Amino acid sequence: MKHHNILVIQTAFIGDAILASSVIEKLHLFYPQARLTILVRKGNESLYADHPFLHEVLIWNKKEGKYKSLMQLLKLIRRRRFDTVINLHRFASSGFLTAFSGAPYTAGYNKNPFSFLFNHKSPHKIGDGRHEVERYNDLIESITDKTVAKPRLYPTFQQFTRIEPYVQNPFVCMAPSSVWLTKQLPKEKWIDLCNAVPGQQTIYLLGGPGDKALCEEIKSKSGHPSVHILAGELSLLESCELMKHAVMNYVNDSGPLHLASSVNAPVTAFFCSTVPAYGFFPLSANASVIEVSDLPCKPCGLHGYKACPKGHFKCGKDIVLPLAQ
Repeated sequence: MKHHNILVIQTAFIGDAILASSVIEKLHLFYPQARLTILVRKGNESLYADHPFLHEVLIWNKKEGKYKSLMQLLKLIRRRRFDTVINLHRFASSGFLTAFSGAPYTAGYNKNPFSFLFNHKSPHKIGDGRHEVERYNDLIESITDKTVAKPRLYPTFQQFTRIEPYVQNPFVCMAPSSVWLTKQLPKEKWIDLCNAVPGQQTIYLLGGPGDKALCEEIKSKSGHPSVHILAGELSLLESCELMKHAVMNYVNDSGPLHLASSVNAPVTAFFCSTVPAYGFFPLSANASVIEVSDLPCKPCGLHGYKACPKGHFKCGKDIVLPLAQ
């Protein structure tokens, strides 16, 4: 079977979209002449701007009406006449697109409701100690090999030019926010971490526009002489490029962790309510994980919660901070 026109689907959150780049890397290695396309949810498309291996980035804008936009997207996919569709997403919407894409070869996870219509199916078990990119590779192993590629994004010279003024002196980056509060190191810990960073190093606080208030509070309560808020000021690829040049990047179990992995940036990841065994630990050469590992209530859930179910949040409050680099 030929694999000349390939669609990769990952319409989940930003971290999942970043890790999907591992599949792009592997497919390009085996099929360098193939037309590669990726489908992501709206908001994640900037990750793949000017990606050297991609022919096109398709976007699913769920806010336009989930089912109306889904049907429009299916029509677009069928017009592209893909011969191969690799679905990294486990849920019905992406399964529907895969099953009715018209592609002769389709692959996805067996827990997808439409998997009975796929040519190739693989199990997906969170908590088996394998990294998510290994589980992704299961879906393409039959058309490539067993070797797992690492995720990789490609900031351009344009992104470097944007962040160049910030990299003239040694600095660390901190991404203090998370969608889920129980995956987020408490702000008091971030303040203490800021105060532990040597005064000659600059601290950049990263995140989206909605994270500015948290960053402002951390900055205002920190005694460090050089804390700068870049939350909402940089694109995803600009943040990625900045992290690559940092002495260290401090992150939660969230999107910035995978941004660091995608450019092999040094990273220290705090795991509060979740655990590395879920398969979303950092992949950088210089990476460490810090967590409280002896709590009977941890992990309390796959994605975390808006508040600690037990009311004490020991998995965050009892974390011992590292010596800042």
